[in-house]
Amino acid sequence: MGKAGRKKTVLLALATTCVAMIIPFLFYTFYTVLIAFILLGISNTILQVSLNPLVAAMFNKEKTASILTLGQFIKSVCSFFGPIVAGFTASRFGDWKLTFAVFAAISVISVFLLAFSKVEELGFKSTPATFSGALGLLKDKFIFFCFLSIFLIVGFDVGLNVSIPELLMRHAGLTLENAGYGNSVYFAAKTTGAFLGTFLLLKIKPMKYLLVSLFVALLSYLALMLIHEVWSLRVLIFMLGFAGANVFSIIFSFALQRFPSRSNEISALMIMGVVGGAVIPFVQGLINDSISFTAALSVIFASLLLILIFTFNLKKNVQ
Repeated sequence: MGKAGRKKTVLLALATTCVAMIIPFLFYTFYTVLIAFILLGISNTILQVSLNPLVAAMFNKEKTASILTLGQFIKSVCSFFGPIVAGFTASRFGDWKLTFAVFAAISVISVFLLAFSKVEELGFKSTPATFSGALGLLKDKFIFFCFLSIFLIVGFDVGLNVSIPELLMRHAGLTLENAGYGNSVYFAAKTTGAFLGTFLLLKIKPMKYLLVSLFVALLSYLALMLIHEVWSLRVLIFMLGFAGANVFSIIFSFALQRFPSRSNEISALMIMGVVGGAVIPFVQGLINDSISFTAALSVIFASLLLILIFTFNLKKNVQ
């Protein structure tokens, strides 16, 4: 990305996504699907690393958190429509594999739209990135706290998503089928929170918005662990999704603004923090098996509490 530029890197990622979608559409076997998944994983990683700094560089720094939040909203909406596209192709044309062709076509359109768009980077000029340089950024306490916060908020998101059905079954006595709707409530709240956050972050300072969101999330989660009435639980799940919707993008924007000339390395480092989505649920599972489900829920609460503590440390260096 430091040599080719952010725009070309994003184009490469989109082109790779297109290839990944075409392969199983033309040759649908176990091994071609594995190859497609590998390519898709590579392209998504490249896209996540390069797209955020590209988008952030197109706007004034004051709008970075708002723009990144808008990106989270668009991603949520697209995730919602993914299964609908698969269902439509299966019911309308009798072959769900046409979904791959639809996604490939969308990728091609995205490539052409970006390729012929003039991208003017306003706020972030970058030097070539290196792996050692990216890891070296962790020596800076501000970046280190941002990295840990990203790690924990993604872990919180995935861990809560996994825990919601079982929590509703244990606390409210719901069946697995009905408890599954709790995830839909959480997803709807995240989407709503990201959409409204896009506008609110233009009016409210990101740090203030972040602190209020974290306090609301902590109080909501404490109540969630204690209450057993089904509708109250659903309201609390919605509040958690809404409050946590913008934490990732706000912290990401703080990190990018710390060293604008090293935004490529910072972006790569922050995306590495997404591994928290695998680690935190794993820790929850171990505690659930060895102690109890309630003890496993405390891991999520601890994650939120740590993010709040880290945020107070970040507050000293954020205007």
